[in-house]
Amino acid sequence: MKRILLFFIAFCLFSSFCATEKTINSNAIVNTWIWEKSIGGTNNPYTATPKTSGFTKKVVFTSDGRVITYKNDVEIRNSSYEIGKGVGAADNLEHYLISFEGKTYVIEKLDNQNLTILSNNSDATRTIFKR
Repeated sequence: MKRILLFFIAFCLFSSFCATEKTINSNAIVNTWIWEKSIGGTNNPYTATPKTSGFTKKVVFTSDGRVITYKNDVEIRNSSYEIGKGVGAADNLEHYLISFEGKTYVIEKLDNQNLTILSNNSDATRTIFKR
């Protein structure tokens, strides 16, 4: 009986450990992000950088849910953003998503220095920002 009980406890601990999912700190997005490059998806493969595009771009996510977009240091958009969980179009798995400027993106990477978002559609264009 003790073996069965021990096995059950070990199984529960292992199951809960495996079920733990990667979480993001929503506040980590609050900052100024400088566009480094965009990589087109399978339907339209390309790589764009500030040098190849002829302009710089940055986005500023504020703590009050606003995102301000700048092109060549001139504000071009000011809108709201939302972070939540949802299904990614590319893999049908649950991810953290961010929606702003009428589009939804999968948050692929978010840490102190990097933000990578993937457009949540079949083309899956990847955009990489640095702090």
